[in-house]
Amino acid sequence: MLKSSLTPIFSTFPAKPRYRKLLCRAISGNFNPIQTIRQNAAPNIFTTPQLPPTSVYIHLPFCRKRCHYCDFPVVALGSNSPTQTNDNEDDPRISNYIQLLCREINASRVSFESHSPLETVFFGGGTPSLVPPRLVSSILDLLKGKFGVTSDAEISMEMDPGTFDVKKMEEFMELGVNRVSLGVQAFQEQLLKACGRAHGVDEVNEAIEIMKSCGVENWSLDLISSLPNQTPQMWEESLKLTIEAQPNHVSVYDLQVEQGTKFGTLYTPGEFPLPTDVQSADFYRTASRMLSGAGYNHYEISSYCQDGFECKHNFTYWKNKPFYGFGLGSASYVRGMRFSRPKKMGGYINFVRSLENGMVDYTGNTNINVGDLASDIVMLSLRTAAGLNLKSFRCAFGYSVVASLCEAYKPFIESGHVLCLNEQRRVVTADEFNASLNEDGIGRGLAYIRLSDPDGFLLSNELISIAFGVIAP
Repeated sequence: MLKSSLTPIFSTFPAKPRYRKLLCRAISGNFNPIQTIRQNAAPNIFTTPQLPPTSVYIHLPFCRKRCHYCDFPVVALGSNSPTQTNDNEDDPRISNYIQLLCREINASRVSFESHSPLETVFFGGGTPSLVPPRLVSSILDLLKGKFGVTSDAEISMEMDPGTFDVKKMEEFMELGVNRVSLGVQAFQEQLLKACGRAHGVDEVNEAIEIMKSCGVENWSLDLISSLPNQTPQMWEESLKLTIEAQPNHVSVYDLQVEQGTKFGTLYTPGEFPLPTDVQSADFYRTASRMLSGAGYNHYEISSYCQDGFECKHNFTYWKNKPFYGFGLGSASYVRGMRFSRPKKMGGYINFVRSLENGMVDYTGNTNINVGDLASDIVMLSLRTAAGLNLKSFRCAFGYSVVASLCEAYKPFIESGHVLCLNEQRRVVTADEFNASLNEDGIGRGLAYIRLSDPDGFLLSNELISIAFGVIAP
């Protein structure tokens, strides 16, 4: 599992209410956004967080080795870990963990009178494709028994080149896995080695061929930009080869140097051999240009897809809908409360024991923080091409906060970093925008705001921080 500069739940995003006050000069007078939000919030805005989740994330933490940029909770099995399905004996580290994971699922309370079946299941990690299919089957069977799974559910699995063969892929497909996220990251041998990846280019090509020969109808290819010593020519080559492979979906992540990782020890962001911020921005622009030119829709900051192949599971996050998470370090969003499990195995074992003994209650509460909810909706909406629905946001939180948000974004409407669209999703001009900043215009003439592609997306952290400043100064 990789993270972009703004990935919901599993990554970092601008802290609340950290923002550039200089850019928030639109907030003035005696206006109190939080008080206004509380007074005007529509009761039904709290309905969605209280609904039963229809998505689940399952963390399978096993990798052949830890990559140099990775700070996720993983268990390194060694480079010689099995990739085929005919092994006589399961690795006890895997089988014991799956038993623990299933204990957690069994012990988790379902505090809803009625529960809709799951519509998406996402196996992330780690490298879930290292887990034998029969053990994945035990997880799916448990989910079906406890929650139910729709017949057309999107069941995704992250897979790395070199960790599966044709037979293993076919067995996963027989279990119902119908979407694959293939962690390629680069098409250059030297970059893969520099990242500490366990696979090489030959295994990348073999994995792509397996996708095609097995008839995987929905698969994504992951790439990383801004790697050490990565040149623009290397990046263009990776994008070119990705387009030639014809995945249905492409995820493009900018390298984040995290403390506690090998890269965090070796490198300083913005300093050689890492690219400068300007060079990283150019990598992003190149990806947007080449992938959009090849017919991929840039539907989210880090995500591109062919028509109809958006990741349904990720839309759960971007639409701020509730979801379950199970496994080491995973997060849930249930009844308006976000909850993460321990990232260390010892802590996770103790957590499951406490859960079984009834000493853990994370079923949520009805006292949802209105300001946090508004901030989450803005943050998650603005990372998508669909943007923020101003009419719905106004109905939920009141006119004043929407007007203040639009006022704060005026300089960026004029610069082209923020786009405002009417009900027909036509981009309105800056003059039209200014003329419609009134109660009649917002929600009609001004129906949506979104970040422009690519320059607005590149400024997403700053622009979202401004929204936090409007909502919770």
